[in-house]
Amino acid sequence: ADRAAADAADATGVVRGRLAVGVIVTTAAVDVPEVLQRYRAQHPDVRVVLRSGRSDDLVAAIRKGDLDLAFLGLPEGERPSGVETVVLDHDEHVLVVPAGHRLAGTSRVTLQEIVAETFVDFVAGTPARAQSDQAFAAAGVVRDVAYEAGVVELIIRLIARGLAVALLPSAYIRPLAAGDPELALVPVVDGPHRIEYLAWSRFNPSPATRAMLDVLGVRPPSGS
Repeated sequence: ADRAAADAADATGVVRGRLAVGVIVTTAAVDVPEVLQRYRAQHPDVRVVLRSGRSDDLVAAIRKGDLDLAFLGLPEGERPSGVETVVLDHDEHVLVVPAGHRLAGTSRVTLQEIVAETFVDFVAGTPARAQSDQAFAAAGVVRDVAYEAGVVELIIRLIARGLAVALLPSAYIRPLAAGDPELALVPVVDGPHRIEYLAWSRFNPSPATRAMLDVLGVRPPSGS
């Protein structure tokens, strides 16, 4: 019934209804609040619902119909399945260390050179964690992940306290570290790479979803 009402409103040129948006915590390719501000200015009658989570859960929610679209981050070589996608950006991870760490100020390092460090990372089994795990596996080395955290803010606080180091997406962490004297960033020669995606339902996107794709400058494939 809600969709029928939204479609009827769309026929008159007015976008109404609900837009459910999923966002990973390290989204960097798009300034989500700025996008929502532009969307709100153009479509004030749409109620926007935000949900944060891991990329695989957000994709599953789109397929199930609980989300309309989502901003994702996946390891290089992996692609969301069962949904429409467009690549937003390619990024590489950097090593994040306390400002007083022995590697702070180093021009670059390899995974072999940092494998003995104590790491904090996202929870095992998540796409965010897989990005680093796959890179270390490809380098043939095993690291010690002493701390697992579900939120990046806690990861950063543990690093600042000198308890661990981490590999985080450069586009996300650079603006934060620029104003934080307790952190230092070091490029990693063979570090993880990730791709940020925008994903949405393959099944008849709602008028509110199509309006958001338009705000983002994304043209859906014909038939979507």
